[in-house]
Amino acid sequence: MSRGVTRWSPAGDVLHNRVNRLLEQAFGDLVGSTEGEEVSNRRWMPPVDIAETDDGLVLYAELPGLSKDDLEITLEDNVLTLRGERRFADEEARESYHRIERAYGAFHRSFHLPANVRSDGVQASFADGVLRIDVPKAEEAKPRKIEIS
Repeated sequence: MSRGVTRWSPAGDVLHNRVNRLLEQAFGDLVGSTEGEEVSNRRWMPPVDIAETDDGLVLYAELPGLSKDDLEITLEDNVLTLRGERRFADEEARESYHRIERAYGAFHRSFHLPANVRSDGVQASFADGVLRIDVPKAEEAKPRKIEIS
């Protein structure tokens, strides 16, 4: 049985490393780091799910490590905006970390809501790192059953 010979190509390794660095810079969350360097400088954007019910819209935002005091929610001209910041817990000990993959820093997310929502009835709750925002529909936008005469 013959074994294939693999030739080492310094140029190929350099190209491979450059491509990896470009992918990490562009898609760091998806690709991950291969060289062990600190990657916490990437922008943090908490994931949000938006569901529609008969009564309105419900937004769920994953915000682990934050408290309700770290968040600000505004609604202006049918644009709902979430703002907040996740701070690194122990700045003095940061040098002792070998790897930092969780993202830190300020974030904001904005969502254009349909015109048929009631801004005066918006409610928010926060539990177990998940923010829930209920945005009610205006009465005329809710589905209603029509009786046949």
